[in-house]
Amino acid sequence: MSKINIDAKNTIDISLSNNKKTPLLKRSMSINVGAVMVSIMLVFAIFPNLIATHNPTDIDFGAMLQAPSSEHYFGTDNYGRDIFSRVVYSTRIDLTIGVIATIVPLIVGTILGLLAGYYGRWIDTILMRTLDVFMAFPFMVLVIAIVAVLGPGINNVYIAIWLVGWKYYARLVRSKVLVIKNSEYIQAAKVLGYSDARIILRHILPNAISSAIVFAASDVVMCMLAAASLSFLGLGVQPPTPEWGSIIADGRAYISTAWWITAFPGLFLVIAGTGFSLFGDGLSDLIRTKGR
Repeated sequence: MSKINIDAKNTIDISLSNNKKTPLLKRSMSINVGAVMVSIMLVFAIFPNLIATHNPTDIDFGAMLQAPSSEHYFGTDNYGRDIFSRVVYSTRIDLTIGVIATIVPLIVGTILGLLAGYYGRWIDTILMRTLDVFMAFPFMVLVIAIVAVLGPGINNVYIAIWLVGWKYYARLVRSKVLVIKNSEYIQAAKVLGYSDARIILRHILPNAISSAIVFAASDVVMCMLAAASLSFLGLGVQPPTPEWGSIIADGRAYISTAWWITAFPGLFLVIAGTGFSLFGDGLSDLIRTKGR
């Protein structure tokens, strides 16, 4: 206490220098917890054949609706299939859908947002009116409608999410570009005669893309939930391929007698969603802290 009174300025300087030396990763508990949860899901997705105890599609009518045990960790379904193995193999499918369904809208939306925000005029007008039309309908309503028209299947799930998901990235990037393009260093680049392509790619994109990447980390959750919801309705991944949503749908009729059929795939869906959400929140905190 006496040191603070006598030499407050030095004390403040010391505390500030210590904060600067603190690693950013240590300041964000969210990104650490999220990274661990996502890593566990990735291990399940990459090595399902090493973790699963049974073939996920093998039918055994002699082992129908068995409760969790040492032989079947998560029990069995109405066809005698091992729920643990089906949940493990589903992790690869759902994570793949979540990542691939996010990457394409990220790229397309970023490009459209850059062009509309930088050039403005008729390009911006067309994009904003198109966004208004898409924003008038909820995400899941549009996705279900598109898949219903195209037909069930994983490829049509990708198409539906791609057609709808780009709007969030375009709007986000456009708003960032509108602020960045009026910055002094962008005006200086124009005075120096830099081409539009160089200004957009080397000066605007690196500063505008961070928010889109943070949103993408959380958007993986939305795409996974969309895929699981479509499979639950019979419009997504088709049997006998295991998928969290379809496994939950199979267990609806046995919810009171065989709760494990729906509980464990639902739990994995919650863990994966929570992991990506925490990782996205932590990544957002890191970017804001680093930018100060």
